[in-house]
Amino acid sequence: MADKRMKILIVDGYNVLRSGSRYRSMRHAPDYTFEKYNQVREALISDVAAFAGSEYRSVTVVFDGGDNPESAGKTQRIGVVKVVFSPYGSSADKVIERLAHDAREKNFEVLVVTSDATIQDTVFGGMVTRMSANGFSNEIDDLHDEAKVEGHARTKRKATVADRLDRSVLEKLEEMRDRL
Repeated sequence: MADKRMKILIVDGYNVLRSGSRYRSMRHAPDYTFEKYNQVREALISDVAAFAGSEYRSVTVVFDGGDNPESAGKTQRIGVVKVVFSPYGSSADKVIERLAHDAREKNFEVLVVTSDATIQDTVFGGMVTRMSANGFSNEIDDLHDEAKVEGHARTKRKATVADRLDRSVLEKLEEMRDRL
């Protein structure tokens, strides 16, 4: 049996929001506000959770908080996703590099989602691979398309409890009903 390594997913949050085709429209939106920005960030976190499914042991989205004196670099959990804003004075790149290095040292498979050349030059190799921001955007679009098709297929016919019961159980239930 093949050795099954633990898998870690690390996403360069703002890089994906700026570079990923799925999220690019937010940059040019006329109603670019703090609230809109938060909505897009939340959409990314939701998309990351959907992408990760049950395949990854650890899922982290890192946002750059290095210019914000209020940022302490604490990890927040939103569902299965750990969200980290890099601490004041440190870039998201440094946090991603540390997370990837630590996971590689533990012999985990690591997928880093980024289009940042600096990170690519620093962390990739060995058990660390990369997916571009656009590649991730395309994967998420495919996931959403599949969900729409599956949802549409499910609604084409009426599903009842009787459809899921064994025929003998259904006959017994019908017999009981008829005696009433």
